[in-house]
Amino acid sequence: MDKFSFLNTAHTAYFADLYDQYLQNPDTVEPSWRAFFQGYDFGSENYGMDGEIVEGVSAQMPEHVQKEFNVVRLIDGYRMRGHLFTKTNPVRERRTYSPTLEISNFGLSENDLDTVFNAGEVLGIGAKSLREIINHLERIYCSSIGVEYMYLRNPEVISWWQSKLNENDNQPNFSPETKKYILSKLNQAVTFENFLQTKYVGQKRFSLEGGESLIPAISNVLFYAVEKYGVKECVLGMAHRGRLSTLVNIFRKPMNELFSEFDGKDFEDESIDGDVKYHLGLTLDKTYQNGKNIKMNLVPNPSHLETVAPVAEGITRAKIDNDYDGDDSKIIPIIVHGDAAVAGQGVVYEVAQMSLLNGYKTGGSIHIVVNNQIGFTTNYLDARSSTYCTDVAKVTLSPVLHVNADDAEAVVHSVELALEYRMRYKKDVYIDLCGYRKYGHNEGDEPRFTQPKLYKNIAKHKNPFKIYADKLIAENTIDAGFAEQRVAEFKNTLEREYAISKEAESSKVREFMLERWQGFERKGLDAMLEKEDTAYAKEKLENISKLVSTVPEGVKFLRKAERILQGRAKMVFETDTLDWGMAETLAYGSLMEEGYNVRISGQDVERGTFSHRHAILRDEISEERINLLNTNPENKGKMDIYNSFLSEYGVLGFDYGYAMANPNTLTIWEAQFGDFSNGAQIIFDQYLSAAEDKWKSQNGIVVLLPHGYEGQGSEHSSARMERYLQLCGNDNMIVADCTTPANFYHLLRRQMKRNFRKPLIVLTPKSLLRHPKAVSSLNELASGTFQEVIDDTITPSKVKKLVFCTGKFYYELLAEREALERDDVALVRIEQLFPLHEAKLEEVIKKYPNVEKYVWAQEEPQNMGAWSYMLQRMNLVKLEVCARPYNSVPAPGSSTRDKRRQRRVINAVFDTEQ
Repeated sequence: MDKFSFLNTAHTAYFADLYDQYLQNPDTVEPSWRAFFQGYDFGSENYGMDGEIVEGVSAQMPEHVQKEFNVVRLIDGYRMRGHLFTKTNPVRERRTYSPTLEISNFGLSENDLDTVFNAGEVLGIGAKSLREIINHLERIYCSSIGVEYMYLRNPEVISWWQSKLNENDNQPNFSPETKKYILSKLNQAVTFENFLQTKYVGQKRFSLEGGESLIPAISNVLFYAVEKYGVKECVLGMAHRGRLSTLVNIFRKPMNELFSEFDGKDFEDESIDGDVKYHLGLTLDKTYQNGKNIKMNLVPNPSHLETVAPVAEGITRAKIDNDYDGDDSKIIPIIVHGDAAVAGQGVVYEVAQMSLLNGYKTGGSIHIVVNNQIGFTTNYLDARSSTYCTDVAKVTLSPVLHVNADDAEAVVHSVELALEYRMRYKKDVYIDLCGYRKYGHNEGDEPRFTQPKLYKNIAKHKNPFKIYADKLIAENTIDAGFAEQRVAEFKNTLEREYAISKEAESSKVREFMLERWQGFERKGLDAMLEKEDTAYAKEKLENISKLVSTVPEGVKFLRKAERILQGRAKMVFETDTLDWGMAETLAYGSLMEEGYNVRISGQDVERGTFSHRHAILRDEISEERINLLNTNPENKGKMDIYNSFLSEYGVLGFDYGYAMANPNTLTIWEAQFGDFSNGAQIIFDQYLSAAEDKWKSQNGIVVLLPHGYEGQGSEHSSARMERYLQLCGNDNMIVADCTTPANFYHLLRRQMKRNFRKPLIVLTPKSLLRHPKAVSSLNELASGTFQEVIDDTITPSKVKKLVFCTGKFYYELLAEREALERDDVALVRIEQLFPLHEAKLEEVIKKYPNVEKYVWAQEEPQNMGAWSYMLQRMNLVKLEVCARPYNSVPAPGSSTRDKRRQRRVINAVFDTEQ
């Protein structure tokens, strides 16, 4: 005991505070104290059956000090594990967890309950009895809100959370006016769903019933964002559950328009097919009573859960970059998830991982999970292995607030905390809104087939409005008549709008972010085939060339990098043979001078997977990243290029969202290899190919997919162009496979010079990047234009076979023709596969009067590549095919076998089969 007698004379609260600091971050504690606490912890791990410590440092210290430490350990237990013992589940008994927070687990007993402990000062409540300390901890950590934050690692952030939670014992403290407002939003949510259930029995609506407190949560977080933090805009991404209520009760969509959609009326715009009502988006400029404004954007979405999350983040980043001069405090993204989706969809992890990356961060997102505790018919125990559906938050050390959806005030209190955290620390925060789903996955399902006990409980459970109204009546904030009046008033509004809807003959699709697209027109196939002036003065191109081939003053590049710059200068100013990378660079540089921004992202895009771009060079001494294109004093735009993390789905979704919000930025996503795009197929299917037809939503994103057979095996040969050609319909997008640097240059410039936007898929080269014949002159860039079809230059009258092809294969066929000295086979390159420029093709075909055979030649198997598409779409002549046989894989793993198959196709084209 003498060894630790000094502890008797010191203030034990000091030790308690120091020990609490040690538990959070041992390295911040003075070494001698750290050694002492380590010894204490070691001893504390060895309790007897009655809870008495049997060995270690703690057995030697004064008993009252030992008990102080035990109380601190109890406090820490609540902070770390209190969320496991909350009252957050409105319809189920919580799972049991061990060890519990019983005081016996911390070396304390009932005899200590009335003992006063200075450890209470750690909680900011001063010296209190153990009983009072426990009551305080129960209110903070184990009532309607459970908070996970102790894993955040940053002591300052942990201290902030502890301070905030200590305020008012983490209990709401709203004014009567705020309480009435919360009740009014709950009334709107509950009454709206009841009305739909009555008027449209059995129709799908993916109701919010059981999670109605989402509506006051979103409504209040937006108001607080404007009132307290001066936020100007929000971007909301959510799937379909609760979407109709959000559209009407938050985004003020005219109710009569929604009722017309329920009635199944056709869309007034014949040029689109539209979408189901719970997928549509909306933009709203809202002015509060205090005169402050916020722009609200609810992003349209497909049925694919969580797909909208990266899109919403991309929209937010575009607005941060271009509307708010990089100030992410002026706009907040809010992502609403379902519990099964947030736990089960991999793109959630991808979005989480991008949250702090330079190319993708948005200053933190507020994630709200509408936790129905069920996914379609799958019980939550079968839907995840993690404790919580929100455990993905721990990947980025994001705090989580689990809140009982029946406790409306706790919900609003939670979103206030979440918003304050986001605005202070610019990081993600998650709210797990634990409720239930009143009906089946859709209103035609019978949930009792699979969850009979749960749905017995739900059937007799009061809705959140009734629960909250009763609470306010009991505390004399309102009387019963107040609640009844609010319900009656809103019902009357619904009935009035319902009657109006019966007079409408059609439905309408409101364009999302319409103001972003002022000056742009929606155009069809005819406009897509019109020539666009993409010429740019030769002198200006030469000036850009000088900039991108010169080492800036005071900078030292690697010797290899300097050789790259020398090569750029040589190809422009000496040989006049520009390769692919140089033409691409000049396309970006010329657009930037004209006032367009350029954004490129993807894996390894800074230098390019095949080391052709070198958009970013590094100073050898400082390692500073230098983009020579951005050093041009003539620029009116800028270029941002980011090596992405190893994601396709999330990154393409993000860049699609970026392009959606920024039509004057050339937004490019490049796949590392073309076939990697299949990791993002949902974005291609649900957004790029269909968004304009579903939602009137234009988008000019450019997707670069390296493609070509060079013996690299099945995975790195084909970008699967057949998939994109199959998606082409009406006037939805452009698919191109260019063979010259100049044509690629003009294609990129055309993308921005038009007054409309379509997604552009480009099959880009690999070996062709350095092919001696795949070069262009500066004049071809300066004065040319994009060519959808490139004709041959041989004598037309001698041609007996007219071969159509695309991409890299052209050069192999050309080399063979030259080797054979054949002048009877013409090679016509189709540079734009969709839309096919049939007028130009017809013009080319007429030039060859003696053709006996028309052939489509490709290096892909017949069931892949463009053959099926050409067979269906090109009706000018009867086509035959020269291609590899039907196959299950794009190419063999053996380069020898690949060359043999390639040779057979080439031989077939020239009728030299051996």
